Amino acid sequence: MERRHRVVAVVTPPQSTFELACVAEVFGIEHPGVPTRYSFDVCAETPGALPTKAGYRMLIEHGLDVLGAADSVFVTGWPDRLAQPSPQLARALTDAHARGARVVGICSGTFALAAIGLLDGREATTHWRMAEELQARYPRVAVRPHALYVDHGDVATSAGTGAAVDLALELVRRDFGAAYAADIARHMVLPPHRDGGQRQYSWTPPDRNAPEQETLAAILAWAGENLHRPIGNGDLATRGAVSPRTLARLFDRHLGTTPGKWLLRRRIEQARALLERTDAPVAAVGAATGFPDPSNFRRRFSEEVGTTPGDYRRTFGHPGGPSGS
Repeated sequence: MERRHRVVAVVTPPQSTFELACVAEVFGIEHPGVPTRYSFDVCAETPGALPTKAGYRMLIEHGLDVLGAADSVFVTGWPDRLAQPSPQLARALTDAHARGARVVGICSGTFALAAIGLLDGREATTHWRMAEELQARYPRVAVRPHALYVDHGDVATSAGTGAAVDLALELVRRDFGAAYAADIARHMVLPPHRDGGQRQYSWTPPDRNAPEQETLAAILAWAGENLHRPIGNGDLATRGAVSPRTLARLFDRHLGTTPGKWLLRRRIEQARALLERTDAPVAAVGAATGFPDPSNFRRRFSEEVGTTPGDYRRTFGHPGGPSGS
C-alpha cells in the first residue's frame, strides 16, 4: 500500500470550527472515486474537551507528540494574537520543521509561525483586517495583505477562513498534481483555483458592481472554453462589449490581476491536467492550451510550475493514458 501523507492540525482554544473544517474537508475526508492519499489527525497542547468559537466543545484525543510523525502541520488559527506560543508548542513546531515537515499557518495561525521565527525574512499573509497588525508586531516578516496564500514549500500561510481551502488545494497540487486536486475540489463543489486576492473582499462593493461581475463572468467562461485559440486583450474586451481599459479595470477590481496573467494561469492549469491524464505529446498539449510554439510552451510552463512539461508528466502522469478517477 502506498504510504499516505500524514497531515496533523494543531487546535487552540477557542478553536474556529470553520478553519479546522476547511483543512479537514480537503485532507481528512474520503471522497468517493478519488484515491485516499492523506491521513488526518487533530492534536492540542492539552488533549481533552476543547472549547470552540461556535459554543460547543470538541474532544481532542492527541497531544503534541503526534507532530513527530507529521508530514504537514497546520496551525488552524491563533485566537489570542498577542500570546506567544508556549515553549512546548514552539519546540514541537520548530522540531517538525527542522526534520522536513511542512508547517502551515491558517489565518491568525500566521501569528504563531511569526512568533517562533519561521517567517523571518519571508513573505506571508493573513486575514486582511489583521495584516497591518502582523506587520507591526513582526517587522522581519514581509506581509502580503492582498494574497490569498503564500507558499514557500516548507512553510505556508493563508488569508482568512475560506482561503484555507485555496491553500490546501494548492498544497494538494504540489503533492499529487493538479488533476488530483481538481478531483477533490469537484467533490467540494469548488473551483480548483480561485482567481484574485483579498482585495476583492476587503471592502463592500456597491450594488452597481453586479452588472460588472456578470460581464466578467461571461468573459471568463468564454476564455475558458477557447484556451486552444490565440486570445488577446482585444478579444476579451470584444467578448464583454467593453473597452480594453475597462477590461483591465474589471480584472484588477474583481480578481486582483491582469487579463494576461489570468489567461496564462488558466492555460497552464489546463496543460497540467492534460499532461497528467493523457498521453498526448507535449507539443500537442501545448497547442491545445494556446501555445503553438513548443519552445515557448516549455519556457512558460517552467516559469509557472518550476519544472518542464516532460518532468511534470513523469512525476504526476498516469502511464498508459487517461486516468479514470
